[in-house]
Amino acid sequence: MAPVEKAKKVAKSAKKGKKHPLNSYLKGGILRYSKAQMYKRRALYRLKDKKSPVVQKEKVPITKVKKIGGPKNGGERTVFLNKSKANYPTKTFVKKRVSKANFSEHKRNTRRNLKPGTVLILLAGRHQGKRVVLLKVLNSGLLLVTGPFALNSCPLRRISQRFVIGTSSRVDLGSYKVPEHLNDGYFRRLKAKKDKKSGEADIFAAKKERFVPNEQRKKDQKEVDGALLKLIKAHPQGKYFGRYLQNMFALHSSQYPHRMRF
Repeated sequence: MAPVEKAKKVAKSAKKGKKHPLNSYLKGGILRYSKAQMYKRRALYRLKDKKSPVVQKEKVPITKVKKIGGPKNGGERTVFLNKSKANYPTKTFVKKRVSKANFSEHKRNTRRNLKPGTVLILLAGRHQGKRVVLLKVLNSGLLLVTGPFALNSCPLRRISQRFVIGTSSRVDLGSYKVPEHLNDGYFRRLKAKKDKKSGEADIFAAKKERFVPNEQRKKDQKEVDGALLKLIKAHPQGKYFGRYLQNMFALHSSQYPHRMRF
């Protein structure tokens, strides 16, 4: 057989800037070289008699003599140039920072089955047990729903997705768009300013304020209900769909919600 030439081993180029450690740990956390051995390895004996030049810094005055008027005040007084703070914070690391994570700017996530037109079952509030139609999801994450009011007396209102059950029944909204002014600011209630109490008689005369819808809200309710009722009649089961929304949801004996398919 012909002689086979041995492949030459290519030497790996050492990375620049990476130095071999002078000392390392053995098992059990013990250093390989002692303190005296490292003194020799580092050649620190060369710096034993070497003295570094002492740089003298100019002394900066921290006080000054201030003249004071008055015969009994001594004529002058020594005061500090920089006065110390009167109050110190309890934590030295507290810093003022811009609030970037406001609650209003948080990302809102809604369940997959909560889409506009879905029929929902309310689980809390004065309209508990009613079936309503989801119109849209507001910027705050709350759901804008309505009965419609003509069917089950549930007006336009907001509700959290925690207190609803999404069903498989849907109303095809199609090209209908909810008015843009129906947002979170639309449902915000303005509290009236309270007058200052003048005596004991005002305590008994005070009455709780009762919410009364204004004319704008009544007008918007009629417009939304009118458009929604037309879409409900156009439903394939429109004859029975209106009655379905009118009926209240309730559980009877031997009925369990986790076994139901909504």
